[in-house]
Order: sequence, then C-alpha cells, then structure tokens
Amino acid sequence: MNEDMLDCLIVGAGPAGLTAAIYLARFHLSIGIVDEGLSRAGWIACTRNVPGFPDGISGDELLRRMRVQAERYGATFTRARVTRIDRGDDGFRVEWGEGSATARSLLLATGVRNRRPDMDEDLHREAVARGLVRYCPICDGYEVTDLKIGVIGSGSHGVAEALFLRGYTADITLIAPDKAHRLERQHQAQLRESGIRTVDGPSRGVAVQQDCIVVETAEGHYTFDSVYPALGTDAHTDLAEQIGAKLGGETRCILAGTHQRTSVPGVYAAGDVVLGLDQISNAMGQGGVAATTIRNDLSKQRPLMR
Repeated sequence: MNEDMLDCLIVGAGPAGLTAAIYLARFHLSIGIVDEGLSRAGWIACTRNVPGFPDGISGDELLRRMRVQAERYGATFTRARVTRIDRGDDGFRVEWGEGSATARSLLLATGVRNRRPDMDEDLHREAVARGLVRYCPICDGYEVTDLKIGVIGSGSHGVAEALFLRGYTADITLIAPDKAHRLERQHQAQLRESGIRTVDGPSRGVAVQQDCIVVETAEGHYTFDSVYPALGTDAHTDLAEQIGAKLGGETRCILAGTHQRTSVPGVYAAGDVVLGLDQISNAMGQGGVAATTIRNDLSKQRPLMR
C-alpha cells in the first residue's frame, strides 16, 4: 500500500459517520468519507428530538451542517457507493466506481434500510415529507398526539410499536401486512385491553388523499392522519461481510463492542448498522466513541505527534 494512506476511511455520512469525521479531523488525522447519499436522516422533514434545536431542524440541514463542520477541519468527502474492501498487511483498500483509497483503519457507518409499505417511490417520498408516513415513534410520536394512527405490521414488532404509540393517542389500528402474518391470540388480547383495533391482512396498498393517508386492505379502506410501517429493517452489512466481520441479532447487524470495535482488527462500526437504538443522538454518541477508540488504537501502532 502506498505512502498516501489515510488514517481512517469512513463509509457512510449519516449522523454517526459525520460525528466521527468531526472528531477524527480534530484529532489531526487524515480522514476520507465515502457516502452514497442515502442516509435515512435525510428523509426527516423536521425533527424536534435532537437536543439544541427547540424549533426543530430538517434532516438534510442537520447533515449539511455536520458536513461543513467536518470539512472545516480537513475531512474530505466523495459521493459514491463503496463496492469492495480488501484487507492488506498494513491496512485496507477501498474501491468505489472509478476511485479507490487505502486506509489504516475503517469505520462502517452504513446504516439500515426500512422495509416500506406497498406504494410508489415518489409518493412515499412525499408522504414521509408531509408526515403522513412515519418510521420512528420514539422520534416523532409526540407529533401524532391524539391523531388517528395506523400501524402496518404484525408479530411482536408490530404489536410493540402499536402499544408504544398508545401512549400518544387512543385511536390506533394495527393492520397485518399479509395473510401469513395474522396476530397471535395473546397479542390480540393485549391489544384489546389497550383499546387498539386490529385488521387482518393483506394490506394491498397505501395512497395519499388530501391531508390523510389511506390503507387498502382485504376488509376495506382505512383512512388515517399518519401511518407507521412496522415491517422491520435490513442492515447494510455487505461490506462488513466482505471482510469477515461478525453479524448478530434478529436484524443481522454488525456486532461491535462498547468501544465500537468489530471482530476484525482495524474495523469499527457505529450508528444504526450496529445493534442498538435507531436514534440520531445514539448514532452521534457511537460516532464519538468510535472516533476516540480509533485515535487511541492508531497511536499504539505509531505515536501521533505534531
């Protein structure tokens, strides 16, 4: 590997990757960030759950400010999708499109993808921007206080999301996504006790109608102020698997210790791709921990001096 090796290359520029970039750049390390531009944070029209922004901030604006901050201290960004990572004796070679880089360490902050309801891509984007489709009751449950809410999901995950939202509104309907996922008897009893209505699947489609959202089911159409798909997520772990990092848990996320080290020496992970709470503040915290760990681990290999 060549003389221009980076101290760290970060894959993913969501809240975790960008927090780590700010820390690492301020540690006077050479940092590169490669990002496909698909961070889930960018979907957020306005979040009021991030400390320091009492009037809220859009996900795009938050990410923009964090990028500006990281660049101010020397971090460099490339918009691309990383396709290959190879391990060498003294670091890693990372490839994307027509570009590549080598680095002494890697931080994977590649996030996860929400499984979406049956609806057109452009319509989905519009519905999310208008708050008609929401994915995080922890982030924005407050915004649906006393509104009419639909939850598309089943099993323990769908039931848990409906019960969580019951703390914000009494008008909740849980809709099974398909015939294969009917509610179990103990779940039905629990939901009845909480006053949550249930509708058997399949859920065949979702459409926007003025300021409401409509879910089509085998039992008819249901209209809501907002819908929460509770269909699970898929972690972006293909790069981690390429280099042999261990995965675990129901969602097959990257396993990382308390200092964000993965099972592969020199590789770290932070944010939603790691088992944990899918929250901006949590991702930022993991990014800060990962960056500090990377700095300290690199200093053991070679003293970091100005």
